Amino acid sequence: MTERIRVDRQGRITIFTINRPEAMNALDRAGHFEMAGKIDAFAADPEQWIAIVTGAGERAFSAGADLKQPVGPDEEVVPPTGFAGLTARFDLNKPVIAAVNGIAFGGGFELALAADMIVASANAKFALTEVRVGLAAMGGGLLRLQAHIGPKRAAEMIMTAKRIDAEEALALGLVNRMVPAGHALEGALALAQELLASGPLAIRASKAVMTRALDGAVRAAMHAHLGWPEIVAMMQSEDAKEGPRAFVEKRQPNWKAV
Repeated sequence: MTERIRVDRQGRITIFTINRPEAMNALDRAGHFEMAGKIDAFAADPEQWIAIVTGAGERAFSAGADLKQPVGPDEEVVPPTGFAGLTARFDLNKPVIAAVNGIAFGGGFELALAADMIVASANAKFALTEVRVGLAAMGGGLLRLQAHIGPKRAAEMIMTAKRIDAEEALALGLVNRMVPAGHALEGALALAQELLASGPLAIRASKAVMTRALDGAVRAAMHAHLGWPEIVAMMQSEDAKEGPRAFVEKRQPNWKAV
């Protein structure tokens, strides 16, 4: 069976490629857990210092969660470390760069937001699209986006599922660098080489302090907000079933708000 997550190493750099181009690199349950295990291995490998996450092909970094996957009622869709094993992982002290090629929607955008730095190709597009299928961006998007761009702009993006291109993302400070289409991975590797010129322990110490200072609220809320009454009501609603069903059936959802 084809690996959902391809791993390549270039010296001290580990490249994780979401390898489902036929599904716009959307992740199903197996992909989440495969990625989590491979990030565990990267974290434990003293020879690997920097991670790059990207998507196969040029159309998509990741379209988010695979809404077509069958999931049992009591089945965990994502591991405790979150979407792609990264969005709720707070113990990884090695830097992670997202090389965003094409669309980063829903969980794909949340995955990019969980990285330390983002290099985007000129054809990249970003959006938290969950509300369009009756769900919320519970993989950290609700928590991280407003920290990056402020609550008012984040509210518009989150509540309207607004899409922004790489140029706007760069202007908003969501993206570190924009490179020509087709060169996201190349740009991320160039950035990684710059990091390799610095002391790895100094980088890890710097990341640890920044994470604890700025992600404290995210860390506290990441699991807590899943039990808040509004989230529970949403997840138990008929709309939470109707939205994904309408997406799969390629029609407009019939919202009930009950």
